[in-house]
Amino acid sequence: MRRLLRLVLPLLHLALPAGTALAGGPKADCTREPQAHWMSREAISRKAVAAGYPDIRHVQVIGSCYEIEALTARRLQADVVMDPMTGDVVAASMSNGPQR
Repeated sequence: MRRLLRLVLPLLHLALPAGTALAGGPKADCTREPQAHWMSREAISRKAVAAGYPDIRHVQVIGSCYEIEALTARRLQADVVMDPMTGDVVAASMSNGPQR
């Protein structure tokens, strides 16, 4: 299942209009664990890079998730919601045009 997600997620920008999110947002619910048990921002950034988002611009907490603003290898702007306990991508949305 994780292998399938790793193959499909980078291609979602082709199927979704710009700015369309799969899930997440201010009410995102990834975990009930306290923040003291979460992965660090550095660790979640490394997970995001491994998931195909090599240029991390910003990491913030939204609800009980991490939201990462990054650029993909193709320089597309990506907003990625990640589970703070596992580092799994919960949702992602990407812009249509390359960013600098």
